[in-house]
Amino acid sequence: MKISGETRLCVVIGDPVEHSLSPCIHNAAFQHLDLDYVYVALRVREDTLKDAIVGARSLGIFGLNVTMPHKVRIIEYLDRLDETAWKVGAVNTVLNDVEMVGYNTDGIGVLSALKAHGADLRGKKAIILGAGGASRSISFGLAEEASDLVILNRTPEKAEALTNRISATAGKRVRWAKLSSGVLGEEIRDADIVVNATSVGMHPGESQTPVDKHLLRPELTVFDLVYNPLETRLLREARSIGARTIDGLTHLIHQGAASFEIWTGSKAPIEVMTNAAKCYLKEMKSETGEN
Repeated sequence: MKISGETRLCVVIGDPVEHSLSPCIHNAAFQHLDLDYVYVALRVREDTLKDAIVGARSLGIFGLNVTMPHKVRIIEYLDRLDETAWKVGAVNTVLNDVEMVGYNTDGIGVLSALKAHGADLRGKKAIILGAGGASRSISFGLAEEASDLVILNRTPEKAEALTNRISATAGKRVRWAKLSSGVLGEEIRDADIVVNATSVGMHPGESQTPVDKHLLRPELTVFDLVYNPLETRLLREARSIGARTIDGLTHLIHQGAASFEIWTGSKAPIEVMTNAAKCYLKEMKSETGEN
């Protein structure tokens, strides 16, 4: 990699951010396309976010990815938002070119990942498990295309607040309910797509699943946003009965590809980015002695 005074710097900011896959994904894409960009991860604490953005302006940092806990609060330090980020009320991508513009590519990432796997949302019923940050970012994208979207969450107030925001800003009617085995069993009976936007099944809780196997059907598309492990129990059990499965790394790559294209104007090399991420995860497992 050649780095000079003309190299454009892109970063991911968050806390924690030490184990982010984004640097390996984006640097592999930059190198593959011979673009004069470099990407690094920067830990930014909540109490230093304003200073960090002032510094990014002064230093000319060209692109930023924004992860927890800054996706909402960063909005007050930007010049403007694109329509999607405004609707969602959260930002995960910033372009710093003359002015600082905030975008949200999470919903684009989910829709792109679904389409890449042959899952068409039009006229379909989708269920989102969870109403936290991940759900907030993707639900607007799903609401745009699904004919019926249901958000289930163990804290019903969060699900209600999220559906109200979608209805107010996107003009789409979305249903919500408290997440329980009974409600999930009833809703999943005629669902086409189930998206796990909770942390259930994430390392070190690999033995857990948000959906009991007996509720799964071969006709379902099951999308788990968790990518550590790459194949969660939910995905493994869904695949075993013949359902279509999509892992969390696929979403990470596709939302990252949308950010890449905002910064560079070039089409993101999805396969290169995916292979780089898989190699990185494999190396990390080897270093930690995991199977």
